Amino acid sequence: TQSTESSGINAEYGEAEQDPEGDMEEEEEEEEGTPAENEEGEMGEGKTKYQKKKERLKKLFDTDYDENGDESKYFADLQEEADAQTRTNKEFFAEEAHRERYEGYRSGQYVRVTISDMPCEMIDHLDPHYPLVVGGVASVEHQMGMLQTRTKRHRWYPKVLKNQDPVVVSLGWRRFQTRPVYSIQDHNLRQRMLKYTPEHMHCHATFYGPLAPPNTTFIATQGATDKKTSSFRIVATGVVLGLNKTIEVVKKLKLTGTPYKIFKNTAFLKGMFSSILEVSKFEGAMLKTVSGIRGQVKRALSAPPGAFRASFEDKIQISDIVFLRCWVNVEIPKFYAPVINLLTADKTWSGMRTVGELRRERGETIPVNQDSLYKEIERKEKIFKPLKVSKSLQKDLPFKTKPKVENKRKKQLYVTKRAVMSEPGERRLTSLMQQLLTAQKESDAKKLQKKKKEKEKYLAEQAKIAAKRGEKAKERRKVFYQKNAKKDQAGQD
Repeated sequence: TQSTESSGINAEYGEAEQDPEGDMEEEEEEEEGTPAENEEGEMGEGKTKYQKKKERLKKLFDTDYDENGDESKYFADLQEEADAQTRTNKEFFAEEAHRERYEGYRSGQYVRVTISDMPCEMIDHLDPHYPLVVGGVASVEHQMGMLQTRTKRHRWYPKVLKNQDPVVVSLGWRRFQTRPVYSIQDHNLRQRMLKYTPEHMHCHATFYGPLAPPNTTFIATQGATDKKTSSFRIVATGVVLGLNKTIEVVKKLKLTGTPYKIFKNTAFLKGMFSSILEVSKFEGAMLKTVSGIRGQVKRALSAPPGAFRASFEDKIQISDIVFLRCWVNVEIPKFYAPVINLLTADKTWSGMRTVGELRRERGETIPVNQDSLYKEIERKEKIFKPLKVSKSLQKDLPFKTKPKVENKRKKQLYVTKRAVMSEPGERRLTSLMQQLLTAQKESDAKKLQKKKKEKEKYLAEQAKIAAKRGEKAKERRKVFYQKNAKKDQAGQD
């Protein structure tokens, strides 16, 4: 096709190349005439000549492409093959058995499905007015395991979600109740457990249930068929990240101990562990005292149980408290309860209840641990003993560094115990000075009181301004986190 087109076009262009030469000769002949005649004939003759040339080229191209081109033949052959295949399909699928075998049942047809291992309660409480959706799952989704997901509390749900509180998860074709463990990933890829879900951030949720492929979305509700809920029912949304059997979620643990025997840079500690086995697990762990002296766990001691030897970078005191900060694994509960509301007569189902619901039903209050309450720290003033320098050492000291403390006198001197008799003029001056000092003290007390009130008023105004700033900062943070969450979600999609 290309060769024929190019040959036709080249041939025409060959004619077009010859035409300009002829035109040039004609123009040279016409130039011999008068200039006025040339100017009059340029516009009309030039326009008609190029129009004729374009029309001739267009006709040549159309005849070559439409009548003699192979491309039109190729498309016509494809159309004929498609029409032939369509006729063959219609003849073959004229019988309904062939169509059902290869294409399946078409929408709108009535079918009969046989389901094995169906509970008898399903038939006993079958409601024909209640629609059932029949679906299937892959063979991999029949297995049970740990699912690691990324979830976020729904912005319309008024409360935060507590760690290991039961929720109903709708994942794929299944609805089941489980107890997720919430965590957040640190910069060193450590999964740190969270007591509650963040306000406007994503976090990781790990729970036990049927396996699902990555990027499968799900929603979580507090209850499956609870109609008494006045607030928004969807508590969280999320997506499956992966299926990992070796998921480790850790939490902080702080152990304390006290020294009972101290050497130079070594000390024997007790009260931190309860057995030799526990000490062996923490060999090499870092220790730290309240005063900031660092140390390391060395070896366990035979007695008392849980005692061990530790080395420090400096000598510690017998009154020091030694801390050990470590991370312990959190066991993920293997709890899975499928929602079976279709097996009941009233189509309701109640699974595991939260601790808050149980306390409300029983009328119990939240237990308060007295050790967890904040208390005012009362520190006793430490009275240091006076410095005593021995007489032998005082002899060798220079005079300016010798202690110049006089001994207490047993008898009073004459200067201290004598009576001073003042004259009437001196008494008047003394009383006048006392009055002036008293007036000055009262004036200073009033000024101090006034200054104190002004300071309290100023602090109250500053507190109001700080509260307003805090609310505005909170709103800005909320908008910032929402925008980032939308960007992250858009990037993941």
